[in-house]
Amino acid sequence: MSLLFKREIYYFENHYLNFFENLTPAVKKKFNWVLQLISTIERVPDKYLKHLSGTSGLYEIRIDYGSNTYRIFCFFNKVNALILLNVFQKKSNKTPSKEIVIAEKIRKRYYYEQNK
Repeated sequence: MSLLFKREIYYFENHYLNFFENLTPAVKKKFNWVLQLISTIERVPDKYLKHLSGTSGLYEIRIDYGSNTYRIFCFFNKVNALILLNVFQKKSNKTPSKEIVIAEKIRKRYYYEQNK
């Protein structure tokens, strides 16, 4: 059965890949499942993809596995293109502001590279 993709997912630089390669196979499988879900369903539940209030277009992909919580920052470059930025393991209820600052800097680099 072939999947119809509603949105394409890309990563910028190697922040996502560097984090992903150090995960266990089971956690990698969950990451891949969530990314496939986001790319193939029309309306993604907030449980998996949510806009970060107080930012100019940053979203977080939410992945829970066992007692571990992970967040991938991303943004929409075009209507159907989601760009993955940095990722981290969440250890508190509130998203650390330093991680948001990092994501904003990476996004600025992305647009700078696109406009060269």
